[in-house]
Amino acid sequence: MADVLRVEKSEGIATLTLNRPEARNALNRALRDAIRESFAALARDESVGAVILTGAGAAFCAGLDLKELSQAGADRGSDRPRETAHDIVQAIEGFDRPVIGAINGVAVTGGFELALACDVLVGSTNARFADTHARVGILPGWGLSVKLPRLVGAVRAKLISLTGNYVSAEEAERIGLLARVVPPEELLPACRAIARDMLSCEPRTMRGYKRLIDQGLALDGAEARRHEVEVSTEHMKGVSAGDVASRRLGVVARGREQTRD
Repeated sequence: MADVLRVEKSEGIATLTLNRPEARNALNRALRDAIRESFAALARDESVGAVILTGAGAAFCAGLDLKELSQAGADRGSDRPRETAHDIVQAIEGFDRPVIGAINGVAVTGGFELALACDVLVGSTNARFADTHARVGILPGWGLSVKLPRLVGAVRAKLISLTGNYVSAEEAERIGLLARVVPPEELLPACRAIARDMLSCEPRTMRGYKRLIDQGLALDGAEARRHEVEVSTEHMKGVSAGDVASRRLGVVARGREQTRD
């Protein structure tokens, strides 16, 4: 695992780095397995409160390793990359803590889908996105056709996916795909700062909020609203007035600090 995926932990944050720079971090079987196994291990590690996912070298991820797939032959049996056993997107989406995508370079097709599995995307000025499914002659199976329209709107999603054209970091931020764009040297520090802010929230509530948003996205507006009320009501059964009062002091102090001229 250490060869294709670097895992570093510090201050409650795990940083996972796709480490096949010579192949633009293309997802061969070894890397897919390493990602799944790492997220499974991190899910059992309560010392980790947030994850940053990034790539080594000039690319975030060039997608599935087409060279490996072509060498495997037409009948790959259980090695088919889109079977559930190799669904790395499911492994990331099922993780119960925030995952921040630090998009350091190109994120293409399967790499684009990998990025969209993250909760928040921050890009360097070198970040680029492209969906080349239609050009390769395949359809997405890791959620791109579902998530991208919800993020940027159906018209922009169709423009991106039906042309296969690249989207720059600046355009990605403008249309809501990237939360922020920073110089390359500031990418990981910016992501760590966001992760620390997330870790400063009440842990159980922060995890529950992530789950609530994800569940709401799968429902229509009215159903999502009812679901929110149900979940909030149940959650509040475990929150005392004293808990709220004590945390309020920290919230007020932080607000004053952040709004100070």
